[in-house]
Parts: sequence; structure tokens; C-alpha cells
Amino acid sequence: MSVPEIDSAVFFGVITMVTWGVWVVLGNAASESIDPRTAAAISYLVATPLALGYILASDASLAITARGGLLAATAGLFTGIGLISMYIGLSGGSTTVVSTLSAMYFVVAALIGVVVLGDEVTITRLAGIAFAIIGVILVSQ
Repeated sequence: MSVPEIDSAVFFGVITMVTWGVWVVLGNAASESIDPRTAAAISYLVATPLALGYILASDASLAITARGGLLAATAGLFTGIGLISMYIGLSGGSTTVVSTLSAMYFVVAALIGVVVLGDEVTITRLAGIAFAIIGVILVSQ
């Protein structure tokens, strides 16, 4: 019997899910021990050299266009705001509620995809978003 091949998107998606889940729990503990803004900054100080090291160790292109650089920098701005918001939320609220609400970012991305990028609206996608919202409501009770 052979081992089935795993799609790389699924493989890395699972790694992201697990590591971000651990990150939220550790971030919660950190934000209870020190100022959450300081905890957020330390997280990024550790993540930055890791990301840069990965670029250097891989075959990533170092070519940066003005548009690509601006989009990446703006994405980093929103990431930083979200990170700080997460740590502050964790310091004053339930890990379950904060992490579940923050995981709903895909709903925002889906709405932007439909409104700005012209992604197709389907019953299946609408049902998925509705079930996700119901799930958040149930988990936060």
C-alpha cells in the first residue's frame, strides 16, 4: 500500500493552521506576562530574520518592482495592525473568541475578492461564509 501524495497547498495550509494556532496561544500567554504591544513587537523581531533567512536560503527572486514592493509593504502594514490588535485583544479577552474572530479574515478577503476583483459569487461560497459566521457566534457564546 502506497502513501498518498499530499497537495502542497494542503500541506502548507496545515502547517500554517497549526503554527498560527500555537502562535495565538503563546501570544495570549505573552500578553498576560508583558505589555501586549511589546509582545507583538518581539514577535515581529523574531519573525523578520526568519523570513529574511528563508529568502536567502531559497531560490526566491530578489527583484522588486515598485508595484510589488508597495503592495507587500501595505500588506505588512495591515499585518502589523492585525498583530498588535490580536495581542491587545488577547490581553483583555478570551483566546477562543479573539482567535476565532481573527480567523474570519477570509470573509473580508472573500468580500474584497467579489467586490474589487470580480470573483464569482456562488451559493456554495455564500453558504460557507454563513456557516463560518454561525460557527463564530457559537464559539463566542
